[in-house]
Amino acid sequence: MRTVLVTLVGALVLGAVLLAATGANPLDAYWAIVTGAFGPDGIQDTLAYAVPVAGMATALAIPLRAGMVNLGGEGQLVLGAISAIVVGPHVPGVLGIVAALVAGTLAGALYASVAAVCETRLGVPLLVSSLLLSYPAMSFAAYLVRFPMRDAGSSLPQSEQLPPDVRLPALGSVTMGVFLIVAAVAVFAVVDARTPAGFEARVTGWGPRFAAYAGIERPGLTVRLLACSGGLAGLVGAVVVLGFPYRFIDGALITPQYTWVGLLAALLAAANPLGTLVAAVFFAALTSGGFAMERATQVPRELTAVLQAILIIFLAAATGLLRKRRTST
Repeated sequence: MRTVLVTLVGALVLGAVLLAATGANPLDAYWAIVTGAFGPDGIQDTLAYAVPVAGMATALAIPLRAGMVNLGGEGQLVLGAISAIVVGPHVPGVLGIVAALVAGTLAGALYASVAAVCETRLGVPLLVSSLLLSYPAMSFAAYLVRFPMRDAGSSLPQSEQLPPDVRLPALGSVTMGVFLIVAAVAVFAVVDARTPAGFEARVTGWGPRFAAYAGIERPGLTVRLLACSGGLAGLVGAVVVLGFPYRFIDGALITPQYTWVGLLAALLAAANPLGTLVAAVFFAALTSGGFAMERATQVPRELTAVLQAILIIFLAAATGLLRKRRTST
């Protein structure tokens, strides 16, 4: 907790210096971000962006708890979305929603498991296998919506709209999928704190050699954690496409950078389940509030991306300093 507070304070101070260098009033800029993200005109946009970010942050925090980094979130997200679009319309009634969500979850889980097997059986580092496997998944989905699944009535690379009974009910600009994401966070928190599986993951994160000495089977743990991570990423993709505009659009899941902002949130919270959720909402607010800051102060909203990078740099620095202090004492 102290590390996160040091990180936030240091990043805000340096961000204020950068804002002042542009000629803007730092207090006005920060207030514009807060009101733009949580004011009556911006809260809906913040929540709509926070749902997939929180889902992806939680998905990536699952293996990160054991010191494993899943960089293939974008591929798993896209594959889950396109699977939901393929399966959902072929199941009648409301069951189509369930089938679409299950298909997205299974697709993401199976694809992430491939990256885990590449590490455990073939010796390919997880960072490399998970990242590189994203590109075939994204290319395959792009091919589908550009050719066999393309909406004939549109010139854009997108699928046809889902039928009305295969759409998640909406609460303003947020779908009922928000409850699925919150439920996933709750399950992750309970498993992490109350089950042997969560304990094994934490012990592996503390020290892989110690975990091996304690009898924890790392290959099996890697496959299980990556399957859970990819499954949740696929579920997020399904939730997104079952909401407005109720179709898969090539690039629409990649451009908002749900995966990378989610990874930043998981890193900031050190993969703590509830901390990851809070960090995801924080980054979502920072992103949506950046538009209001740009309108109010004429400061480019890209500065919020710089602030996110500063947060991670300060987090790494603060964590390293605290570790050195503990070892020296």
